[in-house]
Amino acid sequence: MRVSGVILVVLIFGHLFVNLMVGEGVAAIDFAFVAGKWSTPFWQIWDLLMLWLAMIHGTNGVRTIINDYAERDATRIVLKALLYIAFVVTVVMGTLVIFTFEPCPAGSPADLLPSICSA
Repeated sequence: MRVSGVILVVLIFGHLFVNLMVGEGVAAIDFAFVAGKWSTPFWQIWDLLMLWLAMIHGTNGVRTIINDYAERDATRIVLKALLYIAFVVTVVMGTLVIFTFEPCPAGSPADLLPSICSA
């Protein structure tokens, strides 16, 4: 938890600095901005690490809370099962989105594509 917390602080503040302070700030964050970032492996890995570490860190924290406050074993088992299902779904879907994101799908009408795509 301590290691993931320290790494998360660096990842999150780096993420916030790049998204909010560099360039035009929050006004520049749109589909094209995200597409441009995710076109490089560096930002894909950065966001993937942020997703995985945040989910592991948060899931472990909620698991601790469940262990502390759920008095009945059945309640504890159900809550942890729901927590682990949410963890797996979020990590798998987030990973798939990061690595399969295609801002310029082939065969799409030019008027629907973002400005970063060549027509």
